[in-house]
Amino acid sequence: MFQLLTKIIRTPTTVIPPADFLSSSLDEVQVVGAALEERVRDLFGGSLAIREVDAGSSNAEEQELNALTNPYYDVERFGIHFVASPRHADMLMVTGPVSRNMAEAVRRTYEATPTPRIVVAVGDGAITGGVFKDSYAIYNSLRDVIPVDYEIPGDPPSPRTIIGALLTILEAEGAKRLPRS
Repeated sequence: MFQLLTKIIRTPTTVIPPADFLSSSLDEVQVVGAALEERVRDLFGGSLAIREVDAGSSNAEEQELNALTNPYYDVERFGIHFVASPRHADMLMVTGPVSRNMAEAVRRTYEATPTPRIVVAVGDGAITGGVFKDSYAIYNSLRDVIPVDYEIPGDPPSPRTIIGALLTILEAEGAKRLPRS
């Protein structure tokens, strides 16, 4: 009992000091989020609908994408939301190495998404196969199954990385869609 009490007393209450956690990180999310909100409004008329597809991942990428909807990041306040149907999506985010059993489901999801659609490979598994590269059970890249427009590297990429990448993607899409004079 004494050992447990000693461990509890010696264990810090937070990993990151509260001052560091609240000040700079939250400000950064707000700045990037405001720019994201502006891009989403310009390109999609108010909201960006994302359909996430798990093609065989370890669930690490899904946890990071799920963190985007928690109260800290709250991407819905910037006009970004995840949808259950690819028919309502503007963007597909595919995670994990595409297993041979999931390839047809990924193709069907891609075909069900209305055009113009944006396809994003999230994480090293979707981009290169990750640690499973050259396995008999997977495709080495999402590109082997469907066309991919953008990639967000990382194993897994953090929510902050994903938000920054979304801003970069939407800026690139905005540049593509601008009328040329």
